[in-house]
Amino acid sequence: MAATPVWSVDPRTGKQREQVGHEATAREVDEAVRAAHATRGALADRTVRAAFLRAAAELLDGAAAEVVGTADAETALGAPRLTGELGRTTGQLRAFADAVDEGAYLDILIDRADASLTPPRPELRRYKVPLGVVAVYAASNFPLAFSVPGGDTASALAAGCPVVVKAHPDHPATSALCGALLRRAAVAAGLPADVVAVVHGFDAGVELVRHPLVSAAGFTGSIRGGRALFDAAAARPVPIPFHGELGSLNPVVVTPAAAAERAEEIGGGLAGSVTLGVGQFCVKPGLVLVPAGADGDRLTEALAKALGETGPGVLLDHRMRDAFIAGVRERAALPGVEAPVTPGPGGEHTVTAGFLTVPASRLAGPGPHELLLEECFGPVTVLVRYEDQGEAKALLDRLPGNLTATLHLSTAETEGGAAEGGAGAAELVERVTALAGRVVVNGWPTGVAVAPAQHHGGPYPAATSHSTSVGGTAIERWLRPVAYQSVPDALLPAELREANPLGLPRRVTGG
Repeated sequence: MAATPVWSVDPRTGKQREQVGHEATAREVDEAVRAAHATRGALADRTVRAAFLRAAAELLDGAAAEVVGTADAETALGAPRLTGELGRTTGQLRAFADAVDEGAYLDILIDRADASLTPPRPELRRYKVPLGVVAVYAASNFPLAFSVPGGDTASALAAGCPVVVKAHPDHPATSALCGALLRRAAVAAGLPADVVAVVHGFDAGVELVRHPLVSAAGFTGSIRGGRALFDAAAARPVPIPFHGELGSLNPVVVTPAAAAERAEEIGGGLAGSVTLGVGQFCVKPGLVLVPAGADGDRLTEALAKALGETGPGVLLDHRMRDAFIAGVRERAALPGVEAPVTPGPGGEHTVTAGFLTVPASRLAGPGPHELLLEECFGPVTVLVRYEDQGEAKALLDRLPGNLTATLHLSTAETEGGAAEGGAGAAELVERVTALAGRVVVNGWPTGVAVAPAQHHGGPYPAATSHSTSVGGTAIERWLRPVAYQSVPDALLPAELREANPLGLPRRVTGG
């Protein structure tokens, strides 16, 4: 049987650009995983790993024009956005190199033996070791930062895990280019090229998660695709961790006091957040609770004005375009739903931004309006007009897990005490904390800072685990702890020996 070709497609025209390669067969996936597995010993040297990550960042930066040009041709995201994304991607690689050098991620704990305790405590030394080969499933909407050279790959390599990436079909040429650069960086650092491999094809992705030498997986994508892979990972004879970022509605609550204070500002900011990246960010605000009445009307009018001035945009592929148009049409047809600015087709290859409105009473219980509580990928959001705080809180209690939740509060609510509304604001923060991994006040969720304290995840279905895919602690997903009890110093890993020959940070309990 002839191999199935993999084509790079221009979303601006729908036409094929070039054949990148072919979909990997089961044998080719097996070969890639086994080759990656064989490099684990070479990755054990932390100094070499850090050098590899920095070399990868240098090569990507050096090839910026080609990388950005190729990614734009396949995604239509534009050179400015992709240039920023490349900087974020190389910044991640360098940040993880720094983390490897520092060594705090090993979480070294030492408990001295103490016979005076009841029961007596033996000598215990604990640190973390890499899991093994990691399968990474690239995202459609971030061809760099959440794809072949992105955070999952960078954090797994930093942990000492080889990586096999299943490229996304929306940007195969970008994936191949970035994969080649990473492999060149590995060789330049003295590592085998096979510490990173890239495979293409839906079947290859299924084979990858089932492969017995794959020890963990990272995924960014849809609920449907992520859940299928999550179930496959759990159904293996030896189940593996599956860290999936799936769908998210990212609710926003605008309090009556905030709407009264700055309705126009909030409406304009919402428009910018909804249309950023043509509405294709995983943290796009998709459901906005706005108070009924004149102040909420002013916010709605400001949003309508800003969205009405937004030109048409190109989605990542025509399949997503069709799904967006159909999803908006189905939602707009529900009783009580209005479209002040109707989102939909803007041309043969484009879409226009817009928003829908619905009374909160329509979402009070089960029924067809529950469709509005599901993510619609693209430049659209739903404004839910609520009559009082009880109605707003009841709706929040019905929402599934999310990556983010945003509150827009008045100055009095953020700075005052209970008499000025501070107690109600604190209750809102507590309520949304239960349903999101990141809580934003008086800002917008789009834009995920790469920082040590960042958390990009949330309760299911936002994610399949409680870990983060962004920030320094993302490395923890690819490690497991091991404790050594009463092991002679000469037999311990160098990281745990008494003299601390590697100079690693550690916490010691006992004399």
